[in-house]
Amino acid sequence: SPLMRPIIDNLEQLIDSNEAERYENERELAEKIEEIFDRHVIQTEALNFIRGRSLEKTYLIIDEAQNMTPNQVKGIITRAGKGTKIILVGDPNQIDRPFLDERTNGLTYAAGKMKGSPLCYQLTMRVDECERSPLALDAVQRL
Repeated sequence: SPLMRPIIDNLEQLIDSNEAERYENERELAEKIEEIFDRHVIQTEALNFIRGRSLEKTYLIIDEAQNMTPNQVKGIITRAGKGTKIILVGDPNQIDRPFLDERTNGLTYAAGKMKGSPLCYQLTMRVDECERSPLALDAVQRL
């Protein structure tokens, strides 16, 4: 459950996008999210169990990719079977793993190595496009 909390937080915001009414009926919101997982619209997997797999016709979204090593990113991207799209999401300013920094993390590594590939598209957002809050933006700029 703690590992799923970031995914559930984001789903809550996507499903119940009206901030004024969000959480008025938390049980109803929880049931909507449960249905998404019950219908296998979204599935979660531990990174440790991806070895040896070939993922076909899948949208694979890797969040917090800045906390992955280059070898982990390579291990994921090389599992892409036919029709699979891989989306790496992350912020190199928010690394919380020892021995990784803004230059040595898996997200930055993949962006550099895949640049120019006809099979890869990259989108980089500016610091001022931070979506969390003014406080989060201020912290990124100051810390």
